[in-house]
Amino acid sequence: MLVKKLFIFVTMIIVCQKPLKKLKINGIAFFPFIFIRKPEDKENNVLINHEKIHLRQQLEMLIIFFYIFYVIEYYYWFFKLKDGYLAYRRISFEREAYANENNFNYLKKRKFWNFRKYL
Repeated sequence: MLVKKLFIFVTMIIVCQKPLKKLKINGIAFFPFIFIRKPEDKENNVLINHEKIHLRQQLEMLIIFFYIFYVIEYYYWFFKLKDGYLAYRRISFEREAYANENNFNYLKKRKFWNFRKYL
């Protein structure tokens, strides 16, 4: 509950970054920032909600452990599936975010470490 209460007080900062235009991603979350490719993506509620789910995951795992686990899980799936995109889509954090990005009330009722359901 402490993380949920703390998250309420943390300001989310949305930044439009030109370097993202070279990547095949629309957004990426690095706590407390959400970096987006295009300025108009600020209005994309689904994208912003997806990234806010990642911000919550990062906070729950004390930020650094999120990234460590993310990279380990990515390479596990990459070596198993031999496909970068499929490996990315199998990461538990991504599976949770994609499954709930259209549910704008999800973060209000989300349980602590809920990404474990997607392992």
